[in-house]
Amino acid sequence: MIIRKVTEEDAGELLDIYGPYVKNTAISFEYEIPSVEEFRSRIRNISARYPYIKAVDDAGNILGYAYAGSFKARAAYDWAVETTIYIRQDNRRSGVGRILYEALEKSLGGMGILNLNACVAYTARPDEHLSNDSMHFHQKLGYEPVGIFHKCGYKFNTWYDMMWMEKIIGRHGSNQAAVRFGEWGLS
Repeated sequence: MIIRKVTEEDAGELLDIYGPYVKNTAISFEYEIPSVEEFRSRIRNISARYPYIKAVDDAGNILGYAYAGSFKARAAYDWAVETTIYIRQDNRRSGVGRILYEALEKSLGGMGILNLNACVAYTARPDEHLSNDSMHFHQKLGYEPVGIFHKCGYKFNTWYDMMWMEKIIGRHGSNQAAVRFGEWGLS
């Protein structure tokens, strides 16, 4: 397996990974699968500033992808990002997620990012559409829960909570160096 930069040409294969999360789970709160063109636009906009990476097997198949995006639009938030990851469902619990997130974290740290934030769907009562696997995954990687928004997402005739989780990867200081947007390496 190798970690590579996502390109706009990957949009269709990434949608093949993302689509089942939209259709069958409350992990994504989208109701409709985006079009390939919409997904290309998302890739273009995100990767202009932040890492958008994929894990590829020896045969060239994408096993999963991860990216970071703006936490908030104002300049004072530049050192914080929101992280996202999706793994091909038949590759979950295979280590792909950990490898992707470690590569993402390394790239973000190299840019000067200090805070990683993840917004994960959460439920007090797991059901056929949502377990708390995402929360447990993030905890294993050092993220800590920092807040829960109760019953803020409605999907499959059920109200779900959102949990914000945070991981600090850098040192906060005075006269903080500027983030180096777009300088995240990989080919």
